[in-house]
Amino acid sequence: MLEVENVEASYGSSQVLFGMSFHVNPGEVVTLMGRNGMGKTTTISSVMGLLKLKAGTVRLNGEVVSGLPPHRIARLGVGIVPEGRRIFPNLTVRENLLMAAANHRKVREPWTLNRVIDFFPRLGERLHNGGNQLSGGEQQMLAIGRALMTNPQLLVLDEAMEGLAPIVRDEIWARLHELKKTGLTLILVDKEVESLAGFADRHYIVEKGEVVWEGDTPRLLSDEESRMRYLSV
Repeated sequence: MLEVENVEASYGSSQVLFGMSFHVNPGEVVTLMGRNGMGKTTTISSVMGLLKLKAGTVRLNGEVVSGLPPHRIARLGVGIVPEGRRIFPNLTVRENLLMAAANHRKVREPWTLNRVIDFFPRLGERLHNGGNQLSGGEQQMLAIGRALMTNPQLLVLDEAMEGLAPIVRDEIWARLHELKKTGLTLILVDKEVESLAGFADRHYIVEKGEVVWEGDTPRLLSDEESRMRYLSV
């Protein structure tokens, strides 16, 4: 579904990605792991069209999308839950969800306001509260719900569990397992090796702007040397 091939990207004169390459098959759950500052979020920005590429190509379902503006990529079915949530604080929960509602790909059973509320009942209880009146966990649920309202074929979650209480993380992981069962293709950027290993199909480790390790979950769990080398603090 997604092919990222030899992507290079910079912020001004500071190059961050040096030949980033990975792929995601339909229905897969894939992770991008690595220490902070290694280029994971920059990779996501490059995929979403938020950052102009210096070199390389991004393809979605075989078609080149690198160079397209972000709204065009979103309409093709790529949804994102960004790092830091970035919900609209002055809009209500209901307004945050409805402003993202779209079904450009004519999905037969689309995500609607009611379906998101059924998926995250806590949002239903806060429907008329402003975004700035929610807890961190509720804001993260709202960010996921907002992305689902675009009816994506590929959902990218960038540090979705960061800063959340353990009980809230468990609740969101449970919802992600439900999403996986629907066949939705997922990319997760995170650091929790144990949780990711129990959830994802394949993993990529990013170091200094390129992939330095890739493999499935059994290989990740058996390769302690690589985990210590690239993921330990």
